[in-house]
Amino acid sequence: MRAAGLGVVLAVLVADAAAADATHGKQLFEQCAACHALESGKHGLGPSLAGVMGRKAAALDEFRYSPPMKRAAITWTRETMGAFLADPQKEIPGNRMPFSGLPEAGDREDLLEYLMQAAK
Repeated sequence: MRAAGLGVVLAVLVADAAAADATHGKQLFEQCAACHALESGKHGLGPSLAGVMGRKAAALDEFRYSPPMKRAAITWTRETMGAFLADPQKEIPGNRMPFSGLPEAGDREDLLEYLMQAAK
């Protein structure tokens, strides 16, 4: 029974990712670009997002992360980044990112789709 339920959840996640709109995600990223760059080594108020997927939180030595971000035991995946983008302060209380979050799941999926392509 558990395996069947997990299969349904995975099918929904795959369907959501397949329906994601990277073009809309690129438009949404304009908000992020005020602080984050997609070029490696280029930091603003926030760290570069180049290669962010699969990287541990606070892993770039050349960026000064907040103590809560340094303590976070997170590796950035589509799921962990989605939860963070929904409510950054809920996921990592006390982090310095001055962003209230993206409440709409569709917007998060579109942004994540864009990041999966552009932040490689």
